[in-house]
Amino acid sequence: MEGSYKRGDLVRAEISGSAFEGKAVARLEGLVIFVDGGVPGDLLTVRITKVKKNHLEARVETIETPSPLRTTPRCRHFGACGGCKWQHVDYRAQLDFKERHVRDAFERIGGFEDPPILPIIGSDEIYFYRNKMEFSFSDQQWLTSPPERDALPDRGVGSSTYLGLHVPQRFDKILDISECYLQSELSNRILSAVRDFARKSKYPVYSYHTHSGYFRFLVIRQAKRTNELMVNLVTSEDQTDEMLRFTKELRSRVPEITTVVNTINSKKAQVAFGEHEETYFGPGVIHEQIGGLTFTISAGSFFQTNTAQAERLYEITKSFAALKGTELVYDLYSGTGSIALFVANSARHVVGIESVESAISDAERNARQNGVKNCTFIQGDLKDRLTKDVEWMKTHPRPDVLIIDPPRSGMHPTVVEEIVRLNVPLIVYVSCNPATQARDVKEFCENNYGLEKIQPVDMFPHTYHIESVAQLCRRKG
Repeated sequence: MEGSYKRGDLVRAEISGSAFEGKAVARLEGLVIFVDGGVPGDLLTVRITKVKKNHLEARVETIETPSPLRTTPRCRHFGACGGCKWQHVDYRAQLDFKERHVRDAFERIGGFEDPPILPIIGSDEIYFYRNKMEFSFSDQQWLTSPPERDALPDRGVGSSTYLGLHVPQRFDKILDISECYLQSELSNRILSAVRDFARKSKYPVYSYHTHSGYFRFLVIRQAKRTNELMVNLVTSEDQTDEMLRFTKELRSRVPEITTVVNTINSKKAQVAFGEHEETYFGPGVIHEQIGGLTFTISAGSFFQTNTAQAERLYEITKSFAALKGTELVYDLYSGTGSIALFVANSARHVVGIESVESAISDAERNARQNGVKNCTFIQGDLKDRLTKDVEWMKTHPRPDVLIIDPPRSGMHPTVVEEIVRLNVPLIVYVSCNPATQARDVKEFCENNYGLEKIQPVDMFPHTYHIESVAQLCRRKG
């Protein structure tokens, strides 16, 4: 059947549903078409971009009849920027799609019939909700939005200075944005000021092709509850005079900034982390408040990027843990200790385990500054800490409650086996990926656990990402 179509063909398609990663779904003569930019209910003319064995991929060419769920994107960069793939979809519909995605994952991957999914909790703020944004410098600009972009020539390396966000699947080119509705209006002012400074500077931006240049990333962190504001300029080398000029000019244009940091990344890896940091103004950190706790956030710290929804997520996690004050809790993949500290006042003791050494330091610092004395943080790989490197378990034996918040890839099979062996009465599984969560929960339920309830929480409006919290109880007998 796939031989009937080729790349570039125009076909009519009626969008019938949504799929993971923000793509809409249509069917054509038995073939599934994944359509970028479609909305369920749309009647479209689409251009085929890829022909696969079992499906086609396409992009919208013409909207013949728009879906009633379609809305006008607020941002002028929508369609080129990869940040807000669902800004053209009504927010209530976004929530419905995300809840359905969780259900589909537990039905198809987990094998659960009618999984116990509670109504999704949406975000009160659907714009300006992020407390962190990361922008990239480049000497190459993404010139226009699809579909015309494919026909336009690239600008040469080193032709100018651009600052913004990557377009999908292009690591080398930057959409030179003038506004973004994910962070505050202050963020846009900072973005403009930093771009202006870089364009006047004698130092070039870092080139992906030559692996040389100075300006690499701009990271803006803004605490929603304290209004503290960090600007972190990531560069390839330490240029003190340039950073002093940068700090002076930036503060004159945006006096609300409370600290300026310079992260040095001299390596080829295109990441906004580096070998060391220098502070040029303020304390070098900001502080945020969640649930009566104050967290110190450095340039390299992990912190949930939607403060209000993070608080809701932690409240749900605490509620699902059903703590009475006498329990020993293990918090696996504990990161900087935010969940452990959040539940500590309702538990006898909490043990957090995390592989990243700097995260453990952040967690211990946050515990001290909040006066939390019933948390212990242990550094190490879970596969080792639950199997051979278990000396710590003599002090903290089998827990009453287990909280798990793994990365998107889910848990290593050995970790799942060892958790089953612990025979913990209650497990709370927090996840940013329903597919791997459903896979792991299936393993637990095949080993004497029952899935009690699942709560989806939308942390990232206008994206396809969704968090969900699952409660599992050990069966008796």
